[in-house]
Amino acid sequence: MGIGGDPVIGTNFIDVLRAFEDDPGTDVIVMLGEIGGTDEQQAAAFVRESVRKPVVGFIAGQTAPKGRRMGHAGAIISGSSGTAEEKIHAFEDAGIAVMKRPVDVVSLVKARLSRAP
Repeated sequence: MGIGGDPVIGTNFIDVLRAFEDDPGTDVIVMLGEIGGTDEQQAAAFVRESVRKPVVGFIAGQTAPKGRRMGHAGAIISGSSGTAEEKIHAFEDAGIAVMKRPVDVVSLVKARLSRAP
């Protein structure tokens, strides 16, 4: 799942995480986030407290230069808030396997599924 960074959104990470957690056809959740904002940290807290299925995550913008305005408002980092490092740390603390590169999704999903009950 990827929500995007538009200022008005129709859903959020927690809504989608809840839907996948409740879906008997979902075995693993793949979450794509980006720099800027705090939605990913809120989602990580929800995963830690409420999601039992394995979750794999990626944060786009890991190599973005600090202080540079990126493609849209959702990618703006305010001070230290919304950095890739901050979001990756929140994911790891919540037990979310973090992709360093998008291609890592296959190996991480396989690893998570092999550990699933």
